[in-house]
Amino acid sequence: MHFSRLCHLAGWPVAAAGLLLTAQSATAQQAAAQPELPQLSEVTVRSTLQESALEQTPASVTVLDGERMRERNLQVNLSESLSAAPGLQLQNRQNYAQDLQLSIRGFGARSTFGVRGIQIYVDGIPSTMPDGQGQTNNIDIASLERVEVLRGPYSALYGNASGGVINAYTERGEGAPSMQSSFALGSDGQKRLGLKAKGETNGIGYVLSASRFLTDGYRAQSAADKNLFNARIDVKPDEYSQLTLVANHVDIDAKDPGGITPKDWAADPKAVASNPLLYDSRKSVKQTQAGLTYERQLDGGQALRLMAYAGQREMMQFQSTPKASQTGYRGGVIGLKRDYGGIDARWSGKYELGSGSLSLIAGLAANTVREDRQGYKNFAGNQLGVVGELVRDERNTLTSIDPYLQASWAFAPRWKLDAGLRWSNVQFQSRDHFLADKNDSGNAGFHKLLPVVSLQHELNQDTNIYASLGRGMETPTFNEISYRPDLAGGLNFGLKPAVSTSAELGIKQRFNVAGLRGDWSAALFQTQTDDEIVVASNDNGRTSYQNAGKTRRRGMELSTSTWLMPQLRLSGALTLLDASLRSGYCDSKGQDCTPAGNRIAGTARHLGYLGLEWLPATDWRVGLDWRHVGRIAADDKNQVYAPSYNVASLSVGYTKRLGAWKLSTFARIDNLADKNYVGSVIVNEGNGRYYEPAPGRQWMAGTSLSYQF
Repeated sequence: MHFSRLCHLAGWPVAAAGLLLTAQSATAQQAAAQPELPQLSEVTVRSTLQESALEQTPASVTVLDGERMRERNLQVNLSESLSAAPGLQLQNRQNYAQDLQLSIRGFGARSTFGVRGIQIYVDGIPSTMPDGQGQTNNIDIASLERVEVLRGPYSALYGNASGGVINAYTERGEGAPSMQSSFALGSDGQKRLGLKAKGETNGIGYVLSASRFLTDGYRAQSAADKNLFNARIDVKPDEYSQLTLVANHVDIDAKDPGGITPKDWAADPKAVASNPLLYDSRKSVKQTQAGLTYERQLDGGQALRLMAYAGQREMMQFQSTPKASQTGYRGGVIGLKRDYGGIDARWSGKYELGSGSLSLIAGLAANTVREDRQGYKNFAGNQLGVVGELVRDERNTLTSIDPYLQASWAFAPRWKLDAGLRWSNVQFQSRDHFLADKNDSGNAGFHKLLPVVSLQHELNQDTNIYASLGRGMETPTFNEISYRPDLAGGLNFGLKPAVSTSAELGIKQRFNVAGLRGDWSAALFQTQTDDEIVVASNDNGRTSYQNAGKTRRRGMELSTSTWLMPQLRLSGALTLLDASLRSGYCDSKGQDCTPAGNRIAGTARHLGYLGLEWLPATDWRVGLDWRHVGRIAADDKNQVYAPSYNVASLSVGYTKRLGAWKLSTFARIDNLADKNYVGSVIVNEGNGRYYEPAPGRQWMAGTSLSYQF
């Protein structure tokens, strides 16, 4: 039975009552501690700004440990290890020119490249631009301490385009200095070489990590070369303050095989259309950024946090747009250079209020981007795949200035009220320097007050329930306003931001019962959106957008991490999502109409994950993972679906310590059954090339050697 039918039959109140009864039943059955089972670690969540224990956070948050993310993995893509987070649909395109396909509870699903509609932060520095366009390729898994995935109403505290938030944190250098080198290789010419140094010397903590990844790719025209450097340095000027410097550089050269039609995929999953080969479609990216954070404890439970960052990004992309389609001032090469930076200034205080306590946060986040963008034809005479005639030249400026407030009030024993407010203000400005097709300069501004409120109740020391409500805003990106639906020149400043209202009910519990020890959480959620941004037309690679009517995203998430035995741990996640149009719309010509009730393109109704980790001996670890993704709507019309699939992976790792030396090795097989499946979809691809195939059975193996001084 579909989840939507279940919701209609049972209703959310019944489901919420069921969750509560389940928690009370499990609590009543809790037995004495089982000393032979591993103890549960205490996890503190930072993504809600008010730091709190994971089980006491009134929001859906998944925290993934960096060390576990690295174990028995290649350490190149977040998709290797984030499947355990419910609500997160993370697909590897097998295309390093386009980044991962990432959505949270259906937000970001329409993105055809990069990440859209989700805020991504690395060490407090936004990897999402003020317009909501972001990327994950600068995240260094080799030096991660943790990743937090925040879902639901609370994410609105991050401002524009916060359908969800991914916070990545680099580990802090502590203890005796150490050096580590690593090497891994696998199918399709995959190779990764890494070097890492960390430790603390004379009160200065440091982590330095560098790596290079090479691949020939699963398909033709999908080779890639990625170089990544990440650094963190910590200093304590005195006992009350902390200074942290982070720096990051990424350099990527990647071919772009594009998508293929369902018919071509069925005939040959490794197929590549002719134009990516003819025009040598590819992308090169270079990005360098640095940030400095100063934190100071003040008297009376108060604290200050000041963060400033700056960076530069250069990109050159050669598209496979055919020569015949580049009439007039249409092109097939994009070149851009971005200079960006920002600040985040924050004050916090903790006070006694009556018989309870009150925590306050007040801050201001300001970000700016200056982008010089050029467009060229991708041919010169009969030579294809080169920089040709200039057809576009503009300077775009993005700014956001967002003041925010947050309060947490423990107003009664076992009760806590949280509230937040953010004034999100985003400004777009474009200055046209290519005047052969008239002056297309323009500007637009969007602003919205984004409130969040939640109520939490502690049933007992191990069980918490909460309810939250919030409003979010998602502005169009510069890429989405680049073309007008009427095919006329100029930017599409007529697009409005989508505005969403989200509600969530949740429960979190730690348990120790019947020889099991672990934690579990569940959440019911619903989001109503007005003015959803959808495709208006797709003409030979030029996609324009418009505002539709209403959409609704509702569903349920379950997750658990449970020690079944002292040497056996089970991790599981389940997501049920009904993301659909509540009102229909037509294309820019008023001819091709999409009816209400259709599924939002790029979303799957159900996602599932199960992972077993076995520790047969101190030096050995064995892992078995299973992942399920339901069929994905590839277009708004719901005429094409990528089939559902189930894949399994098997991995084994061995670690040996010899004095100051530590040797670690691993081997892994992905897609054990060698299934053909579609790894991701290109939503609403104009030529019907929706599918990006996933590889069949793949192997990889690696080793690392470290020395502690």
